[in-house]
Amino acid sequence: MFKNCEKCERTNRKKGVKIKMKFAVTTENNKVFQHFGQCKEFTIFDTEDGKITNKSLLDPNGVGHGALADILKNNGVSLLICGGIGGGAKDALKNAGIELVAGASGDVTLAALAYLSGELKNNADIQCNHHDHDNGHSCSGH
Repeated sequence: MFKNCEKCERTNRKKGVKIKMKFAVTTENNKVFQHFGQCKEFTIFDTEDGKITNKSLLDPNGVGHGALADILKNNGVSLLICGGIGGGAKDALKNAGIELVAGASGDVTLAALAYLSGELKNNADIQCNHHDHDNGHSCSGH
């Protein structure tokens, strides 16, 4: 998995190894959506050697919260870039083997490019607490 490790990238380039990666960005109106569990669309980026080779959209068909991790995994995604995310969803991504970069905002393509250049890093302090908690919903419950 590509983890923005410059030493690994240099070694692989010397060996002629092409580094391929597929990652997703939570999306709404071409901006990074701020609540992973309610995301209605993901922008999927295919990359090779740190460059975007394809960009597409993925509709999770109304599935939410932790189940989104399985949809991403089943679509070959190895990393998720998002705004906010709850603890249960973080665990679901980890269990699915999907790396997380939380705390992003702005244009989805610019966020993807910032990640690829090493400028965008995970903010481990991001914890879901900004959405509606009606009907007994709590961040710790998903």
